[in-house]
Amino acid sequence: MDDIKCSIKFQLKKVLCLGVGVAHVGMDERAIYVNTQMAVNFLVSLLKKNWQNVKCLNLKTTMGKPVRIF
Repeated sequence: MDDIKCSIKFQLKKVLCLGVGVAHVGMDERAIYVNTQMAVNFLVSLLKKNWQNVKCLNLKTTMGKPVRIF
């Protein structure tokens, strides 16, 4: 049950934007960094041309402004 709660699901269809939750408030900074890095690398591995299909990546908190990371 815990594995299902801790997993995220990417559904790549013909959309231009994709929102995925990678962390929660109770996590420390290192765990958020690792989760974000793993999520981005997995998402890029699903794409046909890998990083050539990625134009930009934004990281956004719930109530904050987005920060461009790529």
